[in-house]
Amino acid sequence: MKTLSSPYLSENLADLAEIYRPEINCCVIKRRVSDDITLFVNQLLAKPRTLEITQTVSIASFEAHNLLPTALHFQGYTDFCNDIAHLIDIFSDLFGLNAVGLRLGLLDKAMCPRFHVDRVPCRLVCTYGGLGTEWLEDSFVERSKLGRGSNGLADEESGAILDLEQIETMPAYSIGLLKGTAWEGNELNGAVHRSPSLNAATPRRLFLSLDFG
Repeated sequence: MKTLSSPYLSENLADLAEIYRPEINCCVIKRRVSDDITLFVNQLLAKPRTLEITQTVSIASFEAHNLLPTALHFQGYTDFCNDIAHLIDIFSDLFGLNAVGLRLGLLDKAMCPRFHVDRVPCRLVCTYGGLGTEWLEDSFVERSKLGRGSNGLADEESGAILDLEQIETMPAYSIGLLKGTAWEGNELNGAVHRSPSLNAATPRRLFLSLDFG
């Protein structure tokens, strides 16, 4: 098994290309968004509503402004849709994709509560408001304890986490690239991550993921 370096952390969008380096299995790019996007997201999170969008997006014909027609009247809607279109463009350009699998949801519980790896080439994740995706640097993971190796125990009890203080959280609005086990040459080294446990102070999150279409 190859030795991985630390995940690549930056505030420069161009550094997403670092995911192509064999020793990198996770890129996290911290960024700021407009006040209108923040306002829009806060309005969605504040209202009791369900939202679950799963679709394959054709890069050539996708109209982002049609994504959430019920929220057209919210301030910041256009900026929010433009930002998602921007992330789709970044992801498709980075990997030469003609189509992208999009998932956007309002979550009130952890979607994937245990540390795991994805069986995909690479996935983009972005939490728009709320708690971000948690991840572990490779040197703090006992991979044999992931999945079935946990024997049904929680991550904190199974031995999968070698140092609980090293659990990292992606900041809200940051862009995360998680290299999976379907990336050629990375079959044993997918980025280890999980959904955060929500709480009374932050009971919901608006989560976007993009996959190869």
